[in-house]
Amino acid sequence: MKIGVLGAGRMTEALASGWVHAGHDVLVGGRTPGKTSDMAKRIGARAGTLREAAEFGDAVLVAVLLAGLDETLRAAGAPEGTLAGKAVIDCGNAVDVTDYSQVRYEGGSSMAEEIARLSPGAHVVKAFNQAHADVWRMRPPVFGGRPLAVPIAGADEGKPAARTLITDLGAEPLDAGDLTQARHLEAMAIIVIRLLSSGAAPLSVFAWSASEKR
Repeated sequence: MKIGVLGAGRMTEALASGWVHAGHDVLVGGRTPGKTSDMAKRIGARAGTLREAAEFGDAVLVAVLLAGLDETLRAAGAPEGTLAGKAVIDCGNAVDVTDYSQVRYEGGSSMAEEIARLSPGAHVVKAFNQAHADVWRMRPPVFGGRPLAVPIAGADEGKPAARTLITDLGAEPLDAGDLTQARHLEAMAIIVIRLLSSGAAPLSVFAWSASEKR
C-alpha cells in the first residue's frame, strides 16, 4: 500500500517505521523539510511536502497536534480534494492539557469529524489514539501474551485500510462504530494522557497505580 503521512513527529516515526518494515511504500510530509527528511531516512521512508504526501497515499495518516490541524490540512490541499476517495486515518487527540478537558468543534464534534469536514470526499477513520508512541514502537505490541486491541471509528469505506495498517503492526482492530464514535475514543484517550502526565509508564499505563508511584 502507498501511505502518505501528514506530520513528522513521534507518532509518525513509531507507526510509519512499522509500516515500512511490513513492506508498505511510505512518504512523510512535514512543514520543516530538514526534520522531515532526517526522520524519513531513519525509518526507510521517503520525504516530501504535505501536499505531496496527501496526493501520494492510497491511505493517509494525519499525525499532527490539534493546534496545527487546520494549517496542515490546508497545506496538504485537503479542502481542494486531495484526500477525496482515500482512507484518512486520524491518530490525534483533541484535549486541552491545561485542565484535561476535551476540545469539541461545532455541534460537539471530534477532531476526526473536523478532519472530515475539511477534507471533502475523504473516508476518515479514528485509530491509534489510545496509546503512547512508545507502544507503537513495539514489534509487535503484545501485552500478557495478547495483541493490543485498537479501537477504530469512522467511515466504512476507510476501515479496510485501517484494519490492514493495524494488523501489519501485530495488533488487532476493534470496530467501535461510525465517525461520531470518535468523540468517545478521544474522550477515552484523555484518561490515558492524564495518567501519563502523572508519571505512569507509557507501556503499562493501565497497570499503573498510585502505590506504584510512591
